[in-house]
Amino acid sequence: MDIDKIIQKIDSLSPVSFTGSRIMAIISNPNSSLSEIVDVIKYDQVMTANLLRICNSAYFGLRTKVVSVRQAIAYLGMNNIAGAVMMGHFSKNFTAAQKGYDLGEGELWKYSVSSALIAKSLAEKQRLNNIPCLFTSALLKDIGKIILSTHIKEAFQKIVLCVQNEGMTFLDAEKKIIGIDHAELGARVAEKWRFSPEMVFIIRNHHDPLKILLEDDLSIPIIYLADTICMMVGIGGGADGLAYRYYQEVMSRLNFTDIDLQKTIADFWGQIKAVEEMVNMSGGN
Repeated sequence: MDIDKIIQKIDSLSPVSFTGSRIMAIISNPNSSLSEIVDVIKYDQVMTANLLRICNSAYFGLRTKVVSVRQAIAYLGMNNIAGAVMMGHFSKNFTAAQKGYDLGEGELWKYSVSSALIAKSLAEKQRLNNIPCLFTSALLKDIGKIILSTHIKEAFQKIVLCVQNEGMTFLDAEKKIIGIDHAELGARVAEKWRFSPEMVFIIRNHHDPLKILLEDDLSIPIIYLADTICMMVGIGGGADGLAYRYYQEVMSRLNFTDIDLQKTIADFWGQIKAVEEMVNMSGGN
């Protein structure tokens, strides 16, 4: 297949707005402040409306209705606000069906949001200082699937044979048959949209076991574990879900026990209706 033509399809995605780019720069800096986000959002009516709608979802469970950006920030703090802004801004790219991956309308978005929320929760337990950046990376890591979906559908049988007969992961089979995998394509999107080098690195390597286990930073192991949990609860697996490998070493790297895993899954299931409401709100449904 012509990889250059596939890469050119990045232009078919809804691009990051000027406001979105400024927000991305802020959340990529661990020393940024809430006031910087307020100063950007308050002049963007659409972003403000999306933010308030998400903040008033059942997921956050606020007793008082949020009516302003400053009020939302006062209640929710930096990590939650950054996530809400990014969900409202990027949802339009994710809500369509991705038939090549056997994902119906809204399924990729539900998976992306769920993975990002679980990753944020895990990162908070690890007390990381780059949570807004990590959340956004987790949210957008599979954006390459949106472009690659049509090509996956055409080459699906060949990819499946590679997985079954050669013991490949779905990702490796994508690269062998199509010439590029969705993680690399997602990184190309992130580069074109001028995301931070950290975000590009996470998106490019979020399935790479060597990067997962050998990098000093915990972002990729956390996102990998969040993905694993989503697969375990049956969210967003699609055609490639069962072809990914589970690495016990990731659990060990994060000092995450089987009991921790069970508790995280139970907590997520306890919030699933609230998560679904937030997914629908951020997706504009």
